[in-house]
Amino acid sequence: MQIHQVIEQAILKPLIPHDPNKHSLKQWAMFVLRDKGFKVVYAQNADFAVEPKGGEKLYFKVGNSIDNLDRKYGWIIWDPTTRVTSVIPPE
Repeated sequence: MQIHQVIEQAILKPLIPHDPNKHSLKQWAMFVLRDKGFKVVYAQNADFAVEPKGGEKLYFKVGNSIDNLDRKYGWIIWDPTTRVTSVIPPE
């Protein structure tokens, strides 16, 4: 299973669901990934990065819309209408 698939599984089946009234999407995504054992680190040009063992950092941004995404980053998108979170890998 590729790392992006593992990250997507973690985001789609979190310990606690995202509640925008309690925490930001960025804070929630970082918590979920850390809870699943990922090393989440600072990223200068993205919201955060995931550092897999023996691999290159994967950079992620978070947002509420799939419009105009910079596809050099992975995205974690929260749809407030359906209340569903999705993961879009970089191209």
